[in-house]
Amino acid sequence: MLSTVSLLNQRVALVIQYLGTHFHGWQRQASHRTVQEEIETVLQTVLQRSVTLHGAGRTDSGVHAAAQIAHFEAPSLIPAHRWAAILNSRLPKDVLIRASAAVDDRWHSRFSAIWRRYRYTLYTESLPNLFVAPFAWHYYHTPLDESSMQAALQPLQGHHHLAAFHRANSSRVHSWVDVQEARCDRQGPFIYVEVQANGFLYGMMRLLVGLLVDVGRGLRSPESFTELWLNERRDQVKYAAPPHGLCLLRVGYPETPFPPEVWFDTQPQLVFSGHHPFVQTKC
Repeated sequence: MLSTVSLLNQRVALVIQYLGTHFHGWQRQASHRTVQEEIETVLQTVLQRSVTLHGAGRTDSGVHAAAQIAHFEAPSLIPAHRWAAILNSRLPKDVLIRASAAVDDRWHSRFSAIWRRYRYTLYTESLPNLFVAPFAWHYYHTPLDESSMQAALQPLQGHHHLAAFHRANSSRVHSWVDVQEARCDRQGPFIYVEVQANGFLYGMMRLLVGLLVDVGRGLRSPESFTELWLNERRDQVKYAAPPHGLCLLRVGYPETPFPPEVWFDTQPQLVFSGHHPFVQTKC
């Protein structure tokens, strides 16, 4: 018989990586494979009871995560730091738990978070690359001017109503977002768009990048880009960027239970080394 102490619960936080290619997003769905369902199924098998996994954000179908944060309740009999190994031994190859740790009962993966950061990767080389394809939008049709794209992003910083980048069917009742940083830079044939905000609207990053590409192509000025979202012209945002170029990069908390090397910059950036036709990773 288990002792009284072993029956007490503790809250366990996880740092989770997943390749979104074969997932219909994070959140559990009735008839589709999701990340939440995969991990909850393993937890229920181990604990022999129903378990709810709470995530910091709900990524869409096909979107990746370098450091998604989640938590669940488990008996204190199992040390919190052991859960990473326990789960990894049973999870499929496209999900990885980088670390697990005990947190205070008042700590919540979603409601304690003060920001999330996403990165979108575009690959502009004319030749396709099999090792890049799963993680970047191969956009080679016309040249992209990253300086114009950067200029368009700057006015986004601040507290704004971004209904122009809010897809329908969202349960969120408003479109106000505090954007803390928005930037675009190029490394060889790769263009990276990163946005950090207190929260993200449903489909926000993909709609934003889709419109931003028009700025990079010269079809829309940075001023026009800003005017569009200021006037909430959702009807003029015609398409969303493909999901596979998007990655939930990291989540920030006032008190993070993990060291920086576990969660801070765990999606390697792809760069070409000089003029050699191969790809190396750069953290």
